[in-house]
Amino acid sequence: MTTDGFVTCLWFDGQAEEAAHHYVSVFKDSGVGRVVRHTEAGPGTPGSVLTVEFTANGQRFLALNGGPQFRFTEAVSFQILCSDQREIDHYWTKLTENGGEAGPCGWLKDRYGVSWQVVYARLLDMVGDPDPEKAARATRAMMTMGKLDAAALEKAYAGE
Repeated sequence: MTTDGFVTCLWFDGQAEEAAHHYVSVFKDSGVGRVVRHTEAGPGTPGSVLTVEFTANGQRFLALNGGPQFRFTEAVSFQILCSDQREIDHYWTKLTENGGEAGPCGWLKDRYGVSWQVVYARLLDMVGDPDPEKAARATRAMMTMGKLDAAALEKAYAGE
C-alpha cells in the first residue's frame, strides 16, 4: 500500500464530472485532476467520462460514472467540522443548493444524493462533556435543529 492514504470512490450515474467540479467549487484546497474517458473497448460510449480524479479540502476522490445500479444512502456520510457559523452557513448553503435536501441535526443530502454532516466542531466536546447536564442541554438543542446554530448550541450548553 502506498503512503498516500485512501481515495474515496463515489459512484454516479452520468454526473461524475459535474459533481467533481461542484465539490471543487465548494471546498478550499481543491482541484480537478485526471479525467478518464471510455474508449472503443467500452463499456460506455467512446469519449464519455468514465472517471474524474479530484481533491476536495485536501482529500482525494475518484468520481466514477458507474450507472444506475447503486445509489448513495445515509449509511455513509462526510463530516465537515466547522469552526464558526460562517463556515456552517457556507457549507450548508452550497451543499443544499439546486436540489439538495436539508435534514435534521446538521445532516443534509446534496443534489447528487451524497450525505454530509455540517457540524459545529465544538459540538463534539459539548455532547461528550463529563457534566451530564451540560451534555444533555447541548444534545437536546441539537436535536431541534436542521442547520446547526452555533450561538444557540453555546447558550444551551452554558445553561442560558
